[in-house]
Amino acid sequence: MVQTLTVDLFLSVDGWAKGADSPGFFGYFGPDLDAWITTELAQPQLVVLGRRTYEALAGLPAQARGHRMDELDKVVFSSTLQAATWPNTRICREDLVGEVGRLKRDGDIPLRTMGSLSLARQLCDAGLVDRLRLMTFPLLAGPSGREPAFAGMASADLELVNHRALDGRILLAEYRPTGRDIPRA
Repeated sequence: MVQTLTVDLFLSVDGWAKGADSPGFFGYFGPDLDAWITTELAQPQLVVLGRRTYEALAGLPAQARGHRMDELDKVVFSSTLQAATWPNTRICREDLVGEVGRLKRDGDIPLRTMGSLSLARQLCDAGLVDRLRLMTFPLLAGPSGREPAFAGMASADLELVNHRALDGRILLAEYRPTGRDIPRA
């Protein structure tokens, strides 16, 4: 059975995944978001990360990260990272697309990315993503925006699978790539 790959991206309404001085979750952490994170982390999964996201998450204090994140198996794709100090983490220097394709085909648990924009773009462009979940926070990052979430990404037709509001202000939308061509005028 082929495993699924879910890509989770947190972004501002104007499409930025990061602001110059943005706190975690753009400063909009609340009880619904906390419950969603807890529920998602409880699911069996192999977490797929890029080096920068790995360093940001692994650098958090253990209590901020949570015990479950330490328990989960993680794969960091990097050609420069020398050692992984976060428990249950391995570094992969193999070709991202080839290795994730192998993990989907031969693995026994679903895969999930958290952030890692470059990785997410490559996996989307390679057609390996089964679910794209966008958590849109209620702000316009404007000139402070630092990482445009979809810059350089290939066109793709998406089908809305699910959506809901968290904490009365954060929109969680889940899409499935259809594989169809984009409608043209």
